[in-house]
Amino acid sequence: MTTPTFQIHYFSSATTYTGKQTESLPAPLPLNQLFDILESKYPGIQEKVLSSCGVSLGEEYVDVNDCEGVVIEAGNEVAVIPPVSSG
Repeated sequence: MTTPTFQIHYFSSATTYTGKQTESLPAPLPLNQLFDILESKYPGIQEKVLSSCGVSLGEEYVDVNDCEGVVIEAGNEVAVIPPVSSG
């Protein structure tokens, strides 16, 4: 029996920091625990990358600091999206 997972996609500085473009993490996971899990896997990522990133769950942006009750389910896709500058 396989463990249920969700996919997390990294972009730009998040890819550079993790050395990965995507990985699977165990599901279900309360969204408000995501950054703690990533910090334990990649020490320093919270301050250097995540503090300025947007996060999407499915195709919707979510606020990781204000997401009580939101759970990442098996098969979901999450993206860590650093700020984009335009000019």
